Amino acid sequence: MNLTTIDLVIVIGYAIALIAVANLVSRDKAGHKKDAEDYFLAGKALPWWAVGASLIAANISAEQIIGQSAQGYVVGLAIAAYEWQAAIVLLLVAKYFLPIFLKSGVYTMPQFLDQRFGGGVKTIMALFWIALYTTVNLTAVLWLGGLAIAAVTGLAVWPAMALLAVFAILYSLYGGLKAVALTDIIQVVILIAGGLLITFVALNLVGQGEGALAGFGILMQDIPGHFDMILPSDHPSYGDLPGIWTLLGGLWVLHFSYWGFNQYIIQRALGSKDLAEAQKGLAFAAGLKLLIPVIVVVPGIAALYLAQNGLLDGSQLADRADSTYGVLMTLVPTGARGLVFAALVAAIVSSLASMVNSISTIFTMDIYRTFIKPDGETGHYVTVGRITALTAMIAALLLAQPFLGGFESAFQTIQEYTGFIAPGIVAIFLLGFFWKRANTPGAFALLIASVGLSFFFWLLANPAALGGAGGGLLAALGLDALDMPFVVRIWIVFLACLVVGVVVSLLTPPPAEGRPVELSGLRFATRTGFNIAAGVIIVILVGIYVVFW
Repeated sequence: MNLTTIDLVIVIGYAIALIAVANLVSRDKAGHKKDAEDYFLAGKALPWWAVGASLIAANISAEQIIGQSAQGYVVGLAIAAYEWQAAIVLLLVAKYFLPIFLKSGVYTMPQFLDQRFGGGVKTIMALFWIALYTTVNLTAVLWLGGLAIAAVTGLAVWPAMALLAVFAILYSLYGGLKAVALTDIIQVVILIAGGLLITFVALNLVGQGEGALAGFGILMQDIPGHFDMILPSDHPSYGDLPGIWTLLGGLWVLHFSYWGFNQYIIQRALGSKDLAEAQKGLAFAAGLKLLIPVIVVVPGIAALYLAQNGLLDGSQLADRADSTYGVLMTLVPTGARGLVFAALVAAIVSSLASMVNSISTIFTMDIYRTFIKPDGETGHYVTVGRITALTAMIAALLLAQPFLGGFESAFQTIQEYTGFIAPGIVAIFLLGFFWKRANTPGAFALLIASVGLSFFFWLLANPAALGGAGGGLLAALGLDALDMPFVVRIWIVFLACLVVGVVVSLLTPPPAEGRPVELSGLRFATRTGFNIAAGVIIVILVGIYVVFW
C-alpha cells in the first residue's frame, strides 16, 4: 500500500464531496419529475463553463493519462498531436457543426442520421456506437484505470476496476447528464491540479531540486529525440505517428470523428442553453486542451530520463509502459499523493459516467423508444436509461481484461479499433451536412466501404494477423504485404468513402423531400469573444510546432 492515512483521507473526502454535490444538483424542483430532456440533456440548461469543463473531463480519462504517459515514455512529445490538433477541431466543430445539430433538436447522433438518411442508417449506427462505447471505450478506461490504481494501492486490477465502476455509478446514475456535467467542474479542477503537481515533482527530480524549468531543460538537452513533434521515417514508432502525415493525414479524421460526431462528447453541447453558450464552451475546452500534454505526456518523458539515470526503478516500465503514470505517482510526497490519486480517479470516473450516460441515451432514444415502446411516458424512459447505464458498466467490467489485457499499448489499440469506422462516420456526416444530393444508398455504401477497405488495407499491412490464411489470401490476390501506417490508411479510406458516397448517390434516386439539411437559415458567424479565443489558440499551436518540429 503506497497511500498513507492522510492520502486516503483526501481521496475519501473527495469521493464523499463529489457524491454529495451530484445528489444536490440532481434533486428535482418541487412539483417537477425528471423527464427525458432533464436526464439525457440536463434540461438544455448547461452554461458554457460546464460544457467546456465537462468535455475535458469526459475526454481526459485513463486512456489519455495512462496511455499517453506511456507513449510519452516510449515515443515522446509527438503523441501530443492527439491533444493539440484536437484544439483546432473543437473550434471548427463549434463554428460549423453545432449550428446544424442544435437546429435539428436531436438527443443523439443517430437521431440526426435518421432525419437525414432514414431509420435504417440510424439503427445500424446506434447499435455500432453502443457496441463501441461498451466493448472498447468503457473497457479501456476501466482497464487502464485499474492498472494505475493497482500500481499505487497494491490492489489486484479487477477489484480496482470494480471500485471505479461502483463509484461512477453511485454519483451519476440518478441525476443523468446534469449530475455528470456539473460535477465535472470539480473533476477538472482536481485533474489539472493533480496533473500539474506530478509534472512538477517529476521535472524537479530531473533537475535535482533546481526546479521544474531546469528539469525540462535537462530533458530537452539529454533526450532531444523525445521532443520531436514530427518523427523521422526510421523512428521505431513511425508506424503509429508517421511524420508529416500526422499533420496531413488521417489523424484529422479520427479527431473529427471523436470531437464532432461522438455522442458522449457532443452530448454536452446538445445540453447547452443555446448556440452561443455551446460555442463558448467548446472554445474553453480547446484552450484547456493546450495544457493536457503538460500534465500527461511530459511526466512520461521525465520517467524515461529518471529510469535511464537510476532515479527510478525502470524494470516495471520496461515490461509494460502503461504502468508509467502509476509508477510516477509513487514519487509524489505523502499528502500530495492523495491529491494526485484523486485527480486520476476523477479522470477515470468522469469518463465512465459520461460514457454510460451516452450509451443509455442512444439505447433508450434510438432503440428502445423506436422498436420496443414508442409511446411510453417520459419518466419511463428515464428508468430505462438508468437500467441501461448499469448494464453497460457491468458488461464492460467483465470484458475489460479479456479484451485489452494482452495488448502492449492499449492507447494505440483503441486508435486502431476506432480507425476501422471513423472514415465512414466523418464522410457520412460531412456529406449529410453539406451536399443535398447525398442519399440513403450512398450512406450505406460508404459505411460498408469504410469497414471493408479498412480491413483490406489492415490485412495488407498485417498479413500474419490471420496466420497462414492471411498470407494465402494475399498470394491468391497477387498482392504483397504493404507497410502502411494506420494514420495513412485512415486518410486513404476516408477519401475513398467520400468518392463511394458521391458516386452511389448520383447513380441512385435523390433523397426524399425534406431529407437534406436546410442550411439557408443558418448563420456560421461567431461572436467576437469566440473569434479572439480561436485566434490566440491557433497562434499558440503554430508556435509549439515551430519550436518542436
